[in-house]
Amino acid sequence: MTWRMPAETAPHTCTWMAWPSHGYALGETAAEADEARAAWAAVAHAVSAFEPVRMVVDPVAVGEARKWLSADVELLEAPLDDAWMRDIGPTFVIDDGADGSGGGTPRLGAVDWVFNGWGAQAWARWERDARIGRFVAEAAGAVVLPSSLVNEGGGIHVDGAGTVLATRTVQLDPGRNPGLVEADVEAELRARLGVDRVVWLPRGLTRDYEELGTRGHVDIVATMPEPGVVLLHAQRSPEHPDHAVTAQVRDALSAGLPADWRLVDLPAPAGLRDEPDPATGEPGGFVDHSYVNHHVVNGGVVACAFDDPGDAVARDVLAEAYPGREVVSVDARPIFARGGGIHCITQQQPALP
Repeated sequence: MTWRMPAETAPHTCTWMAWPSHGYALGETAAEADEARAAWAAVAHAVSAFEPVRMVVDPVAVGEARKWLSADVELLEAPLDDAWMRDIGPTFVIDDGADGSGGGTPRLGAVDWVFNGWGAQAWARWERDARIGRFVAEAAGAVVLPSSLVNEGGGIHVDGAGTVLATRTVQLDPGRNPGLVEADVEAELRARLGVDRVVWLPRGLTRDYEELGTRGHVDIVATMPEPGVVLLHAQRSPEHPDHAVTAQVRDALSAGLPADWRLVDLPAPAGLRDEPDPATGEPGGFVDHSYVNHHVVNGGVVACAFDDPGDAVARDVLAEAYPGREVVSVDARPIFARGGGIHCITQQQPALP
């Protein structure tokens, strides 16, 4: 059998999500919990306008989830630690033919990466989340494809035509895969995703290395809307540390991709920092708000919004990058405040050919 990960633009059977019910994603107060629930529900409802949504919910939170979610969202019960389905769930792949030549019956597979809390970070809990990949795979009726690589879905992007983007500070993180070198990771990505070119980014955005960060996930930095094109987060303000970071990433992409590939800027929002600390007046930290972290759905794109002038610019860029798809925006600030974005809380299940 030859397994391959389709592009995110390929037709989907559904989108998988996980409901926030514990820990920092839910928050410490009732108001914070409602803010998280409202944000996850808004994304689920935006996606469900285009394709089915299957939401994994911890048994203790089923009643609460049903209050916030429409009947169009299917609920499946499983114990959870967190709510970042892109990372805790499987990466779906397909085999065009059971005989490996494309002449047999297509099959759905699911790569069950090892999940260890984004490199065994001190704040993370992952005993239950580490079992979600297999749970989702089995619920989807997929062939479970175990991998020994510690990896998350937010740490990779494919174009569906043989190229995958990865980040050295993620897959080569000593907290994830101690002792592995690039060749080891590349061999596993080729075997599991059906790619033949691995393009390494040197690092991710600045805030992604702070508390609650992933240490460099690619899905907030760059994505490939089609083969031969990269949408790149472009921080244009020299005041922001990601101004230098995105220039470094651009250089790496230019060096690692064929000369005829196009790099298309997706400008960062105009807002650079969090709100000042109300108690001290100290300026907030530099944000990692990014329009790259969108979710492609059947006939549409669910994009991040930040109540920023850049929201409209991003919609225009995304509409051009994904012709024929409707671009809808959802306020992603509560999700980013918890360490991720819309792409991070969703995972597409490709339709079989």
